[in-house]
Amino acid sequence: MDAENQSNIKRIAEESGDRDDRIIVVLGAGDIEGALISAETVTVGDPSFTGPLAGVSLRLPVYHILEPIMAEAIPPGVYEENVGLMAMTVDVEKIGREFQAIRDKVNSG
Repeated sequence: MDAENQSNIKRIAEESGDRDDRIIVVLGAGDIEGALISAETVTVGDPSFTGPLAGVSLRLPVYHILEPIMAEAIPPGVYEENVGLMAMTVDVEKIGREFQAIRDKVNSG
């Protein structure tokens, strides 16, 4: 996740004040390893310690667009048109497990 996106997410989280429960981060990277690093960045801080979220633990709930819960939240036609092809090329169940583990880790800590 580049510094500009980190800065934008940090600003939005700070402006929300005590309304953090209304903010979620939805990632859509096809590179799952990259998406997991981005997920770590918005939950516990930038693991490279170089961006605006270095050492900043926002603890935001993070989802991947390919998770079933996201597919259920988006009208089927819109989801299929925008995400359908990607959903056929990656292990959707693995993505769901990985991102759920991140959310569980944040919620338990």
